[in-house]
Amino acid sequence: MSKLQGGMKCVKYLLFVFNFIFWLSGSLVLAVGLWLRFDSNTTSLLDGDAPGHFFIAVYILIGAGGVMMLVGFFGCSGAVKESQCLLGSFFACLLLIFGAEVAAGVFGFLNKDKVIKDVQNYYEVIMENENATVFANMYHIVLDCCGTEETRPTALCTADSSDCLKAIEDFFIDKLFIIGYVGIGIAGVMIIGMIFSMVLCCAIRNSREVI
Repeated sequence: MSKLQGGMKCVKYLLFVFNFIFWLSGSLVLAVGLWLRFDSNTTSLLDGDAPGHFFIAVYILIGAGGVMMLVGFFGCSGAVKESQCLLGSFFACLLLIFGAEVAAGVFGFLNKDKVIKDVQNYYEVIMENENATVFANMYHIVLDCCGTEETRPTALCTADSSDCLKAIEDFFIDKLFIIGYVGIGIAGVMIIGMIFSMVLCCAIRNSREVI
């Protein structure tokens, strides 16, 4: 029998609904992370000996998504069972995930230019290597570009081909924005969850002290 009454009982069910949404959000984060990691366009550009800085933030995103799904499940259990221990653990896990996502966002923002520059340098290197035509063609097909403003091989490119260095920059900025938008949305959801869990945890403690 539930010891919570009135508004706190409403908070209990709101927290349960929140945790279900949180679990779904974790599924979304995990799906986006896996998509960015295994997207054929992205992997083809970063194949071979290309720099892997871009994937570090993606791996953090995948890990955070998996943990969010697990934490959402425990949060639902804590709300239904009115367990202070589970709710306290749920709050601590949310705080850790929030910190991890902020770290991933800061890392991605601070290293955005480095990631783009490294991939651009890699493209210029393979364009100079006559045996790397296959890799160069991957860039040209995925990004719909060919060569650079300074170097445009007539054997591979036409006169009106777009600059691949600019195309690479636009491609990775779009990908990093996807990570950023998802992270901001999930961070807002987590803050609401932390508030609800602490309110409910305090209400459960107070109801037991009265009894």
